[in-house]
Amino acid sequence: MSATESSEPPYAPKTAAIGGQPTVGVDVPITSVFLFLFLCGAVANMTIFQLNRRRGHKFIMSAMMFGFCMARIVTMIMRIVWACYPDDVRIGIAAMIFVSAGVLILFLINLIFAQRILRAAHPHFGWKKTLTVIFDVLYFGILAMLAMVITATVQSFYTLNTNTHRIDRNLQMTASSYLLMISFLPIPMVILGIILPRKTRLEKFGTGRWRSKIAILLTTSVLLCLGASFRSGTTYKNPRARDDPAWYDAKWCFYFFNFTLEIIVVYLYIILRVDLRFHIPDGSKGPGDYVRETKPGKEASGMQEARRSSSITRVMSEEEVFDGEMPEDTRAEKDVERQIGSSQ
Repeated sequence: MSATESSEPPYAPKTAAIGGQPTVGVDVPITSVFLFLFLCGAVANMTIFQLNRRRGHKFIMSAMMFGFCMARIVTMIMRIVWACYPDDVRIGIAAMIFVSAGVLILFLINLIFAQRILRAAHPHFGWKKTLTVIFDVLYFGILAMLAMVITATVQSFYTLNTNTHRIDRNLQMTASSYLLMISFLPIPMVILGIILPRKTRLEKFGTGRWRSKIAILLTTSVLLCLGASFRSGTTYKNPRARDDPAWYDAKWCFYFFNFTLEIIVVYLYIILRVDLRFHIPDGSKGPGDYVRETKPGKEASGMQEARRSSSITRVMSEEEVFDGEMPEDTRAEKDVERQIGSSQ
């Protein structure tokens, strides 16, 4: 007796799902392409991480992106196996869980980048203990939502109780709404970091123009938010019968709003070298740390103090906001730097 006819759990779903039941003829070729793309992404990110590590350039997000690509590789493999064994409900459960779990890493990375942008633009606000605690709570919430999604998904396959199914669906809607908020949060954070009047000069970090960092973060956030919005919107829709799927249950929606958007973000990270653009000095713990000298000593600490003391309340010009150019009021700081350099 097949799993679809079995009276023992896990039970086959009776409602339509996004992407539907995978098939060998359609899903295996598409999934194989994504498998190859994520494999290349994993190799590229691990190569970047190891090369940076050897020269003392610490950038954990490259390792996190490697982990995301590996998770997506497992997702592709599980979907191919599910297509080959369509009656195995346990394989289907595993495949669905991996689809939901992987993208959380990209949400976390973008939130970290947004926090660095905010701290660089408004260091005396961005480094406040209260704001740091809020971010820690948001990070913990991502893990909690992951546990909630896994629990609700697995439980829904092991019961026929309608009330339990209602509770599981409520949990899934709650998790999808929270993750949608997390995917959207970097956008207002970056915008507020630009338009709010600053009390200190811009603490540039990494390499490249300030406007490039903003453009990269906004672009990837919009892409991830688009995928999260689709998933959240479809979660809130009333379930359709398995033999009467909606338009959003089509396979093209599944592959576009999930893996296509994700692979674009991954390759944007790699090609635009976020490991260089969003790198900050190790041990950064407060205002001024993003621009501190790498050499310890009285001269370095003196320069850092001069940088802090030279900051005044002012509104940045367009060139200073987007290009990160030095304002006129920091010429005294540059004089201090030249004096320190000549003394060395």
